[in-house]
Amino acid sequence: MKLINIKNIIAILIVALFWSCSYSFTGSSVPPHLTTISIPIIKDKSGSGEPYLSNDFTQDLTQQFVDDNSLQVVNSVNSDAVLSITVVSFGERTEVVSGDNEKATERRITITVKALYKDLVLKKTIFDKRFSNYATFNASTNSIENRQDAIVRAIENVNLDLLLAVVADW
Repeated sequence: MKLINIKNIIAILIVALFWSCSYSFTGSSVPPHLTTISIPIIKDKSGSGEPYLSNDFTQDLTQQFVDDNSLQVVNSVNSDAVLSITVVSFGERTEVVSGDNEKATERRITITVKALYKDLVLKKTIFDKRFSNYATFNASTNSIENRQDAIVRAIENVNLDLLLAVVADW
């Protein structure tokens, strides 16, 4: 009988240990009074000459917020918050040089934005800061297509950083 009681106690302790060690991550730090956000067309002041940069940035950022579903994306008249973005720099540089002729085989696209996130309900700025991210591409083959793909990935990377800054609780 004593052996059964010890086994039961051990089993209860193990269950209690697992229960007490459960991990929970809500992932959201959006204040409860904010349910909607507007994302004005992103301005491009980088001087990059990339014709679709502003449009691609706006569409991707909006889609990331729609997919995340923490805040509903609405027009500016009805929003609780606004996230205004300006592309301030667009850089491209060589990452890897190889071969006898020292040709660039890998290049990096880096995009930096200035983000202003405002709570329109409480009429206060939540943050006003810069975000920067990049993507690399193979410059030795299909360099034009690879470059465009890197631009898209750099935009996605910056926008993910923006989304996390707005909705994640780190």
